Amino acid sequence: MIYEEEGGLSDILKEKSPLDEENNLSLRPKKLSEYIGQDKIVETLKIAIEAALQRKEPLDHILFNGPPGLGKTTLAHIIASEMGTKIITSSGPALEKGGDLMGILTHMEKGDVFFIDEIHRIPKIVEEFLYPAMEDFAVDFIFDKGVHARTHRYRLEPFTLIGATTRAGLLSSPLRERFGITRDLDFYVEKDLVRIVKRSAAILEVAIEQEGAFEIARRARGTPRVANRLLKRVRDYAQVRAQGRITKAVAVEALALEGIDEHGLGETDRKLLGTIILNYKGGPVGIEALASTLQIESDVLLDVIEPYLLKSGFVIRTSQGRKASEKAYALLDIPLGGEPGLFDRSKSKRRP
Repeated sequence: MIYEEEGGLSDILKEKSPLDEENNLSLRPKKLSEYIGQDKIVETLKIAIEAALQRKEPLDHILFNGPPGLGKTTLAHIIASEMGTKIITSSGPALEKGGDLMGILTHMEKGDVFFIDEIHRIPKIVEEFLYPAMEDFAVDFIFDKGVHARTHRYRLEPFTLIGATTRAGLLSSPLRERFGITRDLDFYVEKDLVRIVKRSAAILEVAIEQEGAFEIARRARGTPRVANRLLKRVRDYAQVRAQGRITKAVAVEALALEGIDEHGLGETDRKLLGTIILNYKGGPVGIEALASTLQIESDVLLDVIEPYLLKSGFVIRTSQGRKASEKAYALLDIPLGGEPGLFDRSKSKRRP
């Protein structure tokens, strides 16, 4: 899906009816001054944007790398808003042919932001069209074939390409080297997530206590998107069972009902850890074997589930495969070297 918007997602919502706008209320910050966390990246962007505005030039091309939900898309919209330009968004899998990319690039105006999510999934033949576009702001059209082949270079308006990827290692070197600014987004610390939860609660007009916000933040897997999703589920629970106020007890009860433990792990996470320990004797085990056993796509394991388990120390990645750490054994209440059959689900530490 490709669409244009002026200054971010909020303006698309403004074009809808008041009821739609209320139901689809965006929790995304609209300015860098509202953005919480990733302080070094935000400071870098502030300087780059101010310098570009002073020179009246587009920003350098930017590449954001990091697990899903950390704010890559949000930053792209903020950059377009701060630069006073419109943003055109697409994704790697959507750009199937060179013509798809040509159609977008040739209709862009000076200073526009072109945001490509999952840029590592762009087909190789399409990626090659990006090289001259990024470097020389031009694309080459080829007419006819064989000995009658002719090329025509079409000049583009200067633009800024912002790429987002969860797996920077899959980007080719020629593409990666054409980005002037490359930044890795890391998982958020709890204090920043608490601020995000409280900000979102204020936008959603739900009363929340400091300890309630902390309970949601500590289970959010270091990810703002997860924090906002959990906040909405706790809000529903508080509305029905607790007069609409989120306290520590309300947050704990609501998240226990969702199957989220004090580490932020859900049923899928615990199932993965149990599979490594019991089915594969603690590992090492390859990602494809795990995906097959769990009946989950390997890309989902690599991009969504595994990063937080690695960061939290529940899984260890080795050259032979994934291994469960002592912390994982303790979480599931399985003794080290435990044999299949020792995993008693009723005793596993699923609830806070």
